[in-house]
Amino acid sequence: MRACTIGRRLLAAAGTAALLAVPAAHAQEAPGLQRVEGRPPAPDFAREGLDGKTYRLSDLRGKVVLINFWASWCPPCRQEIPSMQRLYEDLQGQPFQVLAVNVGEREPTVFSFARGELDTELTFPILLDPDAGVIDKYPAKGLPTSFLVDRQGRIAYKAVGGRDMTSDAFAGTVRKLLRSGAADTP
Repeated sequence: MRACTIGRRLLAAAGTAALLAVPAAHAQEAPGLQRVEGRPPAPDFAREGLDGKTYRLSDLRGKVVLINFWASWCPPCRQEIPSMQRLYEDLQGQPFQVLAVNVGEREPTVFSFARGELDTELTFPILLDPDAGVIDKYPAKGLPTSFLVDRQGRIAYKAVGGRDMTSDAFAGTVRKLLRSGAADTP
C-alpha cells in the first residue's frame, strides 16, 4: 500500500523522524504497522475540529489514540477512512479515540469531503492542520500516516500507507494496547 507523498515539508521533518526511528529488525505487528523503539512521548498539539471544538492530545491521556494524517486528494487516505470509522464504532465504550488530522487543506474542502463525498458518516473528530504544524512534529513521510499512542501518551506504533483498520492484525494491535492498561511499559 503506497502512501501519497506530500513534498518538501515532510522531508524537513526528517530530523524529528530520527528521534522516532523504527529499527528494521523490529517485527511488524500487522502488515505495515511497526513498533516504535522506546515509545517516545507523542508530541502534544491542539487543533480545531470540523465540529468547532478544540482537541488537545494531552487531554486524552488514559486512552489509546489513533492519530491519522490524511488529505482528501490522497487515494489511499480516501480508501482507509471508512475502515477507520468502523474501527471507531467497534470500540465505542472503550478508552479509545480517533483524531483524523487533515493536512494542508482549507476547512471548506475538508468539510465537503467529510460530509458529502463519502458514503460513510464520520463520527470521530476531524481536525484541521492547514499549515502542517502538527504533522511537522511527527515522523510522517507521506499520507496517510497513522500513529497509535498508548494510554500513557507514548507513540507505540506507526503505519505508513492506507490499510483496512478493521483487519484482525490492526484492530488486534489496538485491542492489545487497550488491554495493556496504565501500567504498560515498552
